[in-house]
Amino acid sequence: MVAQLAPEETVAAEEHAGLDDAWVTIVWNDPVNLMSYVSYVFQSYFGYPRAKAEKLMRQVHEEGRAVVSTGNRETMEVDVQAMHGFGLWATMQRGGQ
Repeated sequence: MVAQLAPEETVAAEEHAGLDDAWVTIVWNDPVNLMSYVSYVFQSYFGYPRAKAEKLMRQVHEEGRAVVSTGNRETMEVDVQAMHGFGLWATMQRGGQ
């Protein structure tokens, strides 16, 4: 016999599963890349509009880092490798941390 979950338990289980799958890509400030180049990378790779790309670039520059993408682990691994390919310093971590 299969146990049935109450509707609220089903929603909680789905939310928990979503959190387990939430990872982020973080781009860190570096002394090498120009701010205009970082904006260009965010626009060209992620397809962000210029305003969003510049906002993220400013966050990297002023706060030292910015979360630039969110998704499952495999997708974030691809994004981190892409940022490395553009010469940016990027890492990934679980989204809830």
